[in-house]
Amino acid sequence: MDFSNRIETLNRLAAAFAQRCYRTVATSGAKAQSEYRYKTFSVTRETASIFLPDGTLTEYVLESYERGFLGVLLAASYLNLQKTEEAKVELRRLDHELFAPLYNYGEDPVNLLLSAVMWERLGELAEARVDWLRLRDVRSPFHDPDEAVRSFAAQQVERIDHGTPAALPWHLYAVGTFPEVQWDLQFTGSTNGYFSVWPARPFTTPCMSETGARLSTQSWFEKLAVRHSHAYHPLLHLQSWIRLPIGVTYSLVPVAAGAALAVGGCVADASLSSHRGGSLCEVSVRSGTVLMSQAPKVLKWALEPDLRHWERIPATFVMTRATDLSQEPCARAAGLVEKII
Repeated sequence: MDFSNRIETLNRLAAAFAQRCYRTVATSGAKAQSEYRYKTFSVTRETASIFLPDGTLTEYVLESYERGFLGVLLAASYLNLQKTEEAKVELRRLDHELFAPLYNYGEDPVNLLLSAVMWERLGELAEARVDWLRLRDVRSPFHDPDEAVRSFAAQQVERIDHGTPAALPWHLYAVGTFPEVQWDLQFTGSTNGYFSVWPARPFTTPCMSETGARLSTQSWFEKLAVRHSHAYHPLLHLQSWIRLPIGVTYSLVPVAAGAALAVGGCVADASLSSHRGGSLCEVSVRSGTVLMSQAPKVLKWALEPDLRHWERIPATFVMTRATDLSQEPCARAAGLVEKII
């Protein structure tokens, strides 16, 4: 683990869990959890960063859903190692992460569902009921859960209130991988500064059955999509608008250079012998045009938002009481399947 490369470290932790290296996840994950949790503000770096693409000079800080999922991996690792007390400690820490008013914040329906399932596997129905109840009533400014998800959570609350434990233990699976994040500039009609952010492929729709449920990590993507909105990160939002005139200035450099090349070449060609037939002017105009055409690319480079994220995370989670995943109606989703618990 190279902890100086934060995204790579997180990806390696996910790979280690997939390879059932639970002790590695428990030790290295705890270190990443403490080191990547807080953002350290530096006036020098924050000021200098407006002259470069966003995130060039600043360390990556875990998003709220990433802090939650890291807690899930730690708890699942301890659970798979038969260390139930350590798993309970991590789930209680996860509960705090979901509501901690840190730099990255926000309630998350996916992690609430994962926490509820794991509490039930530990036999703590009272703790599980709290998370099912939160999932039923959660109101997120970024992505509200589907009504089918709320209904499913309400059924679990009712079941626990009637003193009816699950007929069979819950099993939890991760399906697929998080889609690539794509973006473009959008100066009109955008609520996220002047950015348009979308997934490279669509997420699966929620699914509820008598034996289980399927929930995508679309709410996690929505947190990325609004990272530069004023409502979520006022500082990043302000920096993006300050960076706009600087980026425009950068983009004028190839325009001015291309125009100077074209005009200069034609002037030089006119001052030379007429036997050249204007070839130098033609080459200069073509070269200048190519140089000027780079202006949009330079603008996009200068204004590129910080969309760094934990890449190796699931696209969907499936929870089921069926003994075999093939018996779960909501498990019909494409992609690699990895068992969590």
